[in-house]
Amino acid sequence: MRNRSWFIFIIGLSLLLSACSTGQFDVQHEESESVTKPSVDSRVMAQDLSIPWSIQMNGNVFYLTQRTGDIIEIREGKKTVVKASLSKPLSKRPEAGLMGFALHPDFKENHQAYAYYTYEDSGDHFNRVVILKRMENGWDEEKVLIDRIPSGQYHQGGRLEIGPDQLLYITTGDATQQDKAQDLSFLGGKILRMKLNGKVPDDNPFKDSYVYSYGHRNPQGLAWNKAGDLYATEHGPNGYDEVNRIEAGNNYGWPKITGDEKGGSLISPLAHSGEPSWAPSGADFWNGDLVFASLAGQSVKKFNPETGKVTDLITGFGRIRDVLVEGETLYFITNNTDGRGIPRENDDKLYGVDLNTLVNQE
Repeated sequence: MRNRSWFIFIIGLSLLLSACSTGQFDVQHEESESVTKPSVDSRVMAQDLSIPWSIQMNGNVFYLTQRTGDIIEIREGKKTVVKASLSKPLSKRPEAGLMGFALHPDFKENHQAYAYYTYEDSGDHFNRVVILKRMENGWDEEKVLIDRIPSGQYHQGGRLEIGPDQLLYITTGDATQQDKAQDLSFLGGKILRMKLNGKVPDDNPFKDSYVYSYGHRNPQGLAWNKAGDLYATEHGPNGYDEVNRIEAGNNYGWPKITGDEKGGSLISPLAHSGEPSWAPSGADFWNGDLVFASLAGQSVKKFNPETGKVTDLITGFGRIRDVLVEGETLYFITNNTDGRGIPRENDDKLYGVDLNTLVNQE
């Protein structure tokens, strides 16, 4: 009996080592480290959130998506949970749910917003981009713009942003089908670009295609600098997360190259984490630098485009999913309740930090 138990232990250990060597397990999927003290003073704008994913702001009102399917609205410090009535049931897969959200530029007039969510259909799972409309009693799904974006057990992508060109940009993950990130007919592992009515822009790099750039693993942050240059953050394999400058039609290499590797016309990142992982997510620009949320890295990080260096800007709040720079304030949301973090009292929260304080600390 002892010999048999020892044999089973050896087989189990071999399978575990095999999974690690093939990249089946991601370090960014591991539980976060222990709680540390916040590095800056902050204001709690809202608390008791449930896996918040995206921050939007219109006037003085905040709109936060929760992966569980609600949209949080915060007015004058009062939090309201507003149900999003979606036409398909949300997927319960890891990293799935209601994610990206972007208010229409004419939101005050048409009450519309764009949303990205993962749904289940007869046992299959997909992502889609829809128009939601704020009605008297909640948000209603009004129109599907793009459907059946691939969904895997992990790597859903999910970020939505409206660019300075007034077009909608969408990040999609490779749905754990890494080789298909190179396939232009496969919508996973891409950054997509569409008109606000859902049509393909005439100047997209590939004819009749939403694909704007490809060769991505799991991009989750998009932001433009004052010159109109687009930057993206991306989850890498077992570390090697990336910051990229995105240009139309470019191939960003996954899974052919990672880190400092090069390959012909493939685009290497401006910066990467190496090991361990940052697990980067939402991004924005401040003072010419890209600031971005970091989940496994438990921080808001700053990328300086001139030096190519990434440094910690804010630490001590746990896993951070999204950031928003508005006026003199940096807002960010934690994701300590997503099953991979260590929830603190009344987590998750929306925080605000005075940017002047951060200037004085640099």
